[in-house]
Amino acid sequence: RPPPDPKNLVKKSPVVTIMGHVDHGKTTLLDYLRKSNVVDQEFGGITQHIGAFSVKLESGEQITFLDTPGHAAFSAMRARGAEVTDIIVLVVAGDDGVMEQTVESINHARSAGVPIIVAVNKMDKHDFDLKRTTKKLLEQEIVTEEFGGDIQVVPISALKGTNVDQLQEAIVALSEILDLKCDPVGLVEGRVIESKTIPVRGKVATALIQRGTLKKGSFLVAGTTYAKVRSMLDESGKLMMEVSPSIPVEISGWKNLPSAGDEILQVESKKKAEEVVEYRLKKELDIKGDEEQPVINMKRLEHDIRHRAVIADIKARGFNKARHHETMREIVVDSYEGPELSLVLKGDVHGSLQTILDLLQTYQSTKCRLNILHEGVGDVTELDVERAHAFNGIVYGFNVTVPAAIQYIANQLSVPLSVHQVIYKLFDDLLERLNERLPVIKEEETIGQATVKKVFQFKDGHKKVKVAGCLCTTGAIEKVKPVKLIRDDEEVYRGQIQTLKYFKDEVQTIKADKECGICLNDNSVMVKEGDIIQCFNELELPQYIDWNPGF
Repeated sequence: RPPPDPKNLVKKSPVVTIMGHVDHGKTTLLDYLRKSNVVDQEFGGITQHIGAFSVKLESGEQITFLDTPGHAAFSAMRARGAEVTDIIVLVVAGDDGVMEQTVESINHARSAGVPIIVAVNKMDKHDFDLKRTTKKLLEQEIVTEEFGGDIQVVPISALKGTNVDQLQEAIVALSEILDLKCDPVGLVEGRVIESKTIPVRGKVATALIQRGTLKKGSFLVAGTTYAKVRSMLDESGKLMMEVSPSIPVEISGWKNLPSAGDEILQVESKKKAEEVVEYRLKKELDIKGDEEQPVINMKRLEHDIRHRAVIADIKARGFNKARHHETMREIVVDSYEGPELSLVLKGDVHGSLQTILDLLQTYQSTKCRLNILHEGVGDVTELDVERAHAFNGIVYGFNVTVPAAIQYIANQLSVPLSVHQVIYKLFDDLLERLNERLPVIKEEETIGQATVKKVFQFKDGHKKVKVAGCLCTTGAIEKVKPVKLIRDDEEVYRGQIQTLKYFKDEVQTIKADKECGICLNDNSVMVKEGDIIQCFNELELPQYIDWNPGF
């Protein structure tokens, strides 16, 4: 669409994103603003995915807030929030100061070109230090009014509501300076904030309208899916007949779930929507094909090299090609036989699922192969369990439920179902299961060493028995432990002790500086003077996966 006609522009409510470090009070601040108990509804005190809410202030002004997750795992979702916002309120705890996600939030705001207001929270605490916090912000090039800049700082207590009215006034004042306008006429433009499947209502997307006025029956395109708007609900579940810019709305009627962050465009008809989606899907496949072609070529080359090597080996050994085609095929195909873990992932909403997938993309370990069999939005189904069972895998769920019938099937098939409400607990569990798949490392611990001083030969009935006369030089030689025979720094035998004697007495242990006679289990082994007999423990040490998801 062309730029809006200036005469159509009207004042719009500011869209504000609350950002900052985990547990610095973002959700508590929103809770106070909209007078609803969101904090208690969030698991672990950490907001799990983006929500959008409109708040009407006592002054009559309306502000739309985006509540972005504060945990490090949701960095990408915070970035999406910055794309649709007019003002960012950066919440910094006055006792903790500037932390990792504080800096991340500042960088998101800079990259999106969005102005910032700083809310220094927890002023009700005894170790609250406003001056120290603003100095730390200055190190991040956040120049507040105190230091001659134009960034407003408001000390608040989100828990008690102290100075929150001043923060509201600062938001309204900045929006006046920014002279925020919108075009409420013509075709709709907007942005998907979140998407999920709701029983009865089907596939729905929370969206923020940025241009035009949305009405029931409109055709919308987002990413590679489209919708005929069946219903529109506000954050309290109230049915809306039309939605103007800056107002969040939950839209039902989507053919497939759009992705969080997708741009929404209104089109004239269903036919046009289908044409746009078909074009985008084709373009996506073309791009994917171009990106994957070098990989495909490399795989073909590797296949050809392996194939030629197998043929050359068969010819060199004079084998009949036709008789051994099965052997050839086994060598040519992927013959990975190491440890692996296969996953089926289910999430309540697309944004959270995408964040988990983004984190899994950082997995580079060669110790255990990690396979993602399937990912999707919605509760765990019988097909999910069957997929995992086929590959000896596990089903992971995030904020989803497992019906009793599905749990029963999983139990019958011995398929683990691991459902979590806090993302770091999901990844803690995944790390444990990866560690379980790793084979133990076998190590040897030398516990004693003896030097062969002389070799004797005795008759035991009709059999000649060799006995090594030794001096235990270090540690202890134990009869029940395995031993190695070392000659010229090379191992020539590994086995057990048949008999261990101290003078004429058979003993279980010989300690350092004691002489002894050692007869090995294998009498055919040629023991020589100067050989070393090492006694050792066989240890099995657990391995740990070399991957840190960032928690």
